[in-house]
Amino acid sequence: MNAADIRAALHARRSVRGFLNTPVPLQTVQAILADAARSPSASNTQPWRVYACTGEIRRRLSKDLLALHHAGGGGHQEEYVYYPPSWRDPYLSRRRALGKTLYGLLDIPRGDTAGMARQYGRNYAFFGAPVGLFFTIERDQAQAAWLDLGMFLQAVMLAALGHGLETCAQQAFARYHRVIRARLGIPDGEIVVCGMSLGYPDPQEAANLTVSQI
Repeated sequence: MNAADIRAALHARRSVRGFLNTPVPLQTVQAILADAARSPSASNTQPWRVYACTGEIRRRLSKDLLALHHAGGGGHQEEYVYYPPSWRDPYLSRRRALGKTLYGLLDIPRGDTAGMARQYGRNYAFFGAPVGLFFTIERDQAQAAWLDLGMFLQAVMLAALGHGLETCAQQAFARYHRVIRARLGIPDGEIVVCGMSLGYPDPQEAANLTVSQI
């Protein structure tokens, strides 16, 4: 095991916000998830569940989500509290720094709420990625499952790098869990925690030029 390669992978991991439409073989997706399953979990319970979509199912789901986004959300909301009710430093400063960098690369000036909304909407198009992954945990699980899922998500992102692919983890999907649940057949007994775009990065996408790793 090469320690330098491990460190390189940790530093190479980033949130890609522009993908090529190059197809990803099913076997590759399965291999990534199998590799990531080596992630630690409490008493080896492996509480995570993953739903993958591509092709026509992905296209229809994206169409539904984009329509809701452009219509103002339609009263949908996530099932759990993700952000704190108010922000303070150093977290506020970090968020602002990332936003300034990202929107600067995209030529979206401060105060351009329409431009920001359009960019945010790209979440629901999977930033052009051919594969969408959705991660759930069962409702009767306690905090250990959430911690385990977090470690599994990181493992998926690093495993993707090992297969020549990149990712973007997206909590934005959680808002529309009812739509995702219906399209992908996710049982009501599971919480849709987040999604993830998976594919080959577009080297011409301005958003991918940010040095931020989040």
